[in-house]
Amino acid sequence: MKYFILSVLFTSVIIITGCSSKSSGDYMKAAHDSMVKKNISEALTNYESIIKEFPKSAEAPDALFQIATIYQNKMVKDISDKDANTKAEETFRQVFNKYPDYEKAPMALFLSGFILANDLKDFRAATATYNLFLQKYPKHELATSAREELDNMGLSPDQILHKKAAGNI
Repeated sequence: MKYFILSVLFTSVIIITGCSSKSSGDYMKAAHDSMVKKNISEALTNYESIIKEFPKSAEAPDALFQIATIYQNKMVKDISDKDANTKAEETFRQVFNKYPDYEKAPMALFLSGFILANDLKDFRAATATYNLFLQKYPKHELATSAREELDNMGLSPDQILHKKAAGNI
């Protein structure tokens, strides 16, 4: 009887564990499906599960990039624009820091600088981020944009137009 109970218990644990575990691909598909349905909190939960359970998977950097994009696009309800921008910037920076070989790591670093400069108005941190970007990726397609951002940091659109008209750009 004792062995029977242990056997049933062991089998139940195996079945429950086997049925409830998802792969990183399963989470990614569930996140995508949730995004299509505009269920942002469920999508975030699935993306975060990838990062937590499968940090070295091929899907992990893309999941982190998608989280940053969700915050950047202000898709999370009940969060201020400033908090969304802060979360987006921090998450884009994590993409660059944790996954430097990821194909979108340069874009993530650039977007971190862009949010710092244009949304959070932290020009010191933005300057440092853009300079790091140019140091790491001097020939990247966004390098010209990074240089322009540095040249026009803190200027209003009217000031930029005036600067262009004067031939200073």
